[in-house]
Parts: sequence; structure tokens; C-alpha cells
Amino acid sequence: MKHLESKEQFQQLINNEKVIFMFSAEWCPDCRVIEPVLPELEAENPEWTFYYVDRDQFIDVCADYSIFGIPSFLAFDHAEEKARFVSKDRKSKEEIQAFIDEAK
Repeated sequence: MKHLESKEQFQQLINNEKVIFMFSAEWCPDCRVIEPVLPELEAENPEWTFYYVDRDQFIDVCADYSIFGIPSFLAFDHAEEKARFVSKDRKSKEEIQAFIDEAK
């Protein structure tokens, strides 16, 4: 999974790509639980580019998009928000895949 490098990159990705952002943080135990399945989800959904967004580094992006719990996910397809899976609850591979399917 690629890592977001700047707020400007975030805007560029939203506007020009089919992208899924995973909002997370190093200290988040529920985020660590899903890490092993993320490569599988990426491989099973090659039409999407996945980006890790560090919640602590990009707190302004989180506020702009109402990301108040992690792990959370947003999907954009060329400037259109397609789906969101935003909560503070632990997420399963099946729940994340359902979110991706919804975004399609």
C-alpha cells in the first residue's frame, strides 16, 4: 500500500484516479488487526489504487472528510466519492470487501 505524502497529493489523487484511502495510525490496535489482509484486498481489487493515510500526520484531511474514527476508508473515482466506511469499530476483511464492492 502506498503512503500519502501531502494534502496536495490527496487532492490530485481524488481528482484523477480511482483510489481507496485507508485512514490509520501506528498506535491504533484495530488498524494492526486488519493489516495482514490488506495485501489480499489490494490483489483482489486491482482496479483501485490503495493509499495509507496517517491520521496524525493528516489530521486536517480527516477533519475535512469527517474521519473521526480509525481504521476508516474512503473511495473516490475521478473526483466522485463512491463510498465511505467510517467508524471507530474494528473491521473484518469481509466488511472491507463489502465497502469496496459498494464503491464499484
